[in-house]
Amino acid sequence: MSSAGSSAIEAAKRKSNEAINAAKEMPNAVKAAAENPQKATTDFLHTPFMRGALPFINGGLAGMTATSVIQPVDMIKVRLQLAGEGVKSGPKPTVTSVTREVIASGRVLDLYTGLTAGLLRQAVYTTARLGFFDTFMKSLAARAEAKGSKVGFAERAGAGLTAGGLAAFVGNPADLALIRMQSDGLKPPEKRANYKSVIDALARISKNEGVGALWSGCYPTVVRAMALNFGQLAFFSEAKNQLKGTSLSSRTQTLTASAVAGFFASFFSLPFDFVKTRLQKQTKAADGSVPYKGMLDCFQKVAKEEGLLRFYRGFGTYYVRIAPHAMVTLIVADYLGFITR
Repeated sequence: MSSAGSSAIEAAKRKSNEAINAAKEMPNAVKAAAENPQKATTDFLHTPFMRGALPFINGGLAGMTATSVIQPVDMIKVRLQLAGEGVKSGPKPTVTSVTREVIASGRVLDLYTGLTAGLLRQAVYTTARLGFFDTFMKSLAARAEAKGSKVGFAERAGAGLTAGGLAAFVGNPADLALIRMQSDGLKPPEKRANYKSVIDALARISKNEGVGALWSGCYPTVVRAMALNFGQLAFFSEAKNQLKGTSLSSRTQTLTASAVAGFFASFFSLPFDFVKTRLQKQTKAADGSVPYKGMLDCFQKVAKEEGLLRFYRGFGTYYVRIAPHAMVTLIVADYLGFITR
């Protein structure tokens, strides 16, 4: 027998013995875990796999918690952005008028339309963006420590932009399903799709318009996410760093930093969020045409037909949606990071 064959057999024997020994130790491991569950949990959380996965898991849980709280505000924001499409003059919808219209129609639960899509989006998008950002920041911090320096704002911004762009591309189908479900109630009853759930929406859009349609509005979605994450994650990280030397408590520092991050996230991302909403809401007419050919075309048409300020319509609502969402997400993520460190 060749030496290579002998080596392979010896390796197989070693693996077999290791497996047998591991099986023998299993009862002891289970018993130890039962006697000291806290230590078993700590040991599990510090395995290499869990250390890499925790930023993503914590980010997803934090985003889903925030979405459950903010969903009605997000619904009103979408309705405001879609109202008066293509019309420059006329009555301007407000938060009060849109809310009153929903309540007057006897469809209060419409405020939670698309919640399943919102949760799926957070499970994908926020899991990815916070996970990537945390991973990037740890890598940057380790590199900076090796050089005897500190992570600067430019590096935080780069990490936020990259994490946001990557996550937005992955989460675009769920985001599109959310917009379709939220805008469905604006159509005449006979033209409504009446999606039963996010899965139903994704399946029907794929079947009727093609799988590629799930990435409609992807470009502005990615740009919007990069702008939002630049404002949210970079400014949150920078604000927390600046507040470290103050007399404020850790909780107050987190609240203050998240409020600052919410404002800048809203300011930088709203125009792109507006265009994203318009592009994802549109469906093909009988002749196959659509109102907007793409992001730039949408920007140009809205600016010409509706005015530049239309891009910032509903800024107050958007901020009320973004700031609390950012605060809840970042606070929950911070807490989860603390208890799982």
